[in-house]
Amino acid sequence: MTKDRYNVLFLCTGNSARSIIAEAILNQEGAGKFKAYSAGSKPGTAPPPNTLDLLEGLNHDIGFARSKSWDEFSGPDAPKMDFVFTVCDNAAAEECPFWPGMPMTAHWGVPDPVKAEGSEAVKRLAFAETYRMLRSRISIFVNLPIATLDRMALQRNVDTIGKAPAPAN
Repeated sequence: MTKDRYNVLFLCTGNSARSIIAEAILNQEGAGKFKAYSAGSKPGTAPPPNTLDLLEGLNHDIGFARSKSWDEFSGPDAPKMDFVFTVCDNAAAEECPFWPGMPMTAHWGVPDPVKAEGSEAVKRLAFAETYRMLRSRISIFVNLPIATLDRMALQRNVDTIGKAPAPAN
């Protein structure tokens, strides 16, 4: 797989936190080598304030951030994806649309920070932990020698990334 830029779609049922966080991280970490997108099977109306506050506080542009349906990426005019990663267990279990281009897929599930209960500090900590886990996985991914790996080796690598726990701070 040799390209100048790889398209990556992150999926989560609501497309409100995890997938949007992953999109922001990859677009920053990927430095032009990757173009990230995010979507959901049942998108909400908008990302929750904690998602946007976290990203903005970590110097990510949030102008892109909106909840959108994965249908936007399954039609004939959609960008062809090279990779599709589910970041929630619900999306991983759902029947996904056909993705043009036969992208490589993997499951990189992380806990849903939106479901965190407790004080506002506890909720912010859940979002920060989600960010940390996704950033760790994405950092490994962007450093893979994609152009030199055959499809089976690349698949093993992206599967392994999704199973690896994020290192502790």
